[in-house]
Amino acid sequence: MEASAKLKSVRLSPQKTRLVVDMVRGKAVQEALNILKFSPQRPADVVAKLVRSAVANAEQKGIADVDRLFVKAVFVDQGPVLKRFMPRAQGRATKIRKPTSHITVVLDEK
Repeated sequence: MEASAKLKSVRLSPQKTRLVVDMVRGKAVQEALNILKFSPQRPADVVAKLVRSAVANAEQKGIADVDRLFVKAVFVDQGPVLKRFMPRAQGRATKIRKPTSHITVVLDEK
């Protein structure tokens, strides 16, 4: 039985978040949380919180053994991009892109 958790429109770049997500795909939940705990990247805390949320969803669903859960699928989709402008010299303006991400974690039993 699968359990999942989603986080939408988080202010992280999808490209940088995918690097963190690739480290935990296919791992056991406890191993994935250990990897994320000691990872220096900024998205690691957000992904760890999402994995813990998926474990709580699995407990709520009544999955028999939470210790046997592993990360079946985890993926990052691009969300809306916030567009801003910064003033520059001689009356010009530079476009600033602030990307967002949609992160999905799916857990399953072994």
